[in-house]
Amino acid sequence: MKISVEFDMTPEEFRQSLGLPDVQDMHREMMDLVINKMQAGEAGFDPLTFYKSFMDKSVANVPDIFMNMMASSNKK
Repeated sequence: MKISVEFDMTPEEFRQSLGLPDVQDMHREMMDLVINKMQAGEAGFDPLTFYKSFMDKSVANVPDIFMNMMASSNKK
């Protein structure tokens, strides 16, 4: 049996229906803080250093992700 359900709601309405908090103001404040620190040239907030910290962690996990996918496909 296959059942399909369609909801016609905005992302805001969906967030509210799940009971998730509205973090738009906090996100805006954090982005303003980061942008101000970048514009002021504060250490560690130059674009290359700032984004490199995120990319190093993401790229480092790629081999593990592929190995886990291959291991799970062999179990079938």
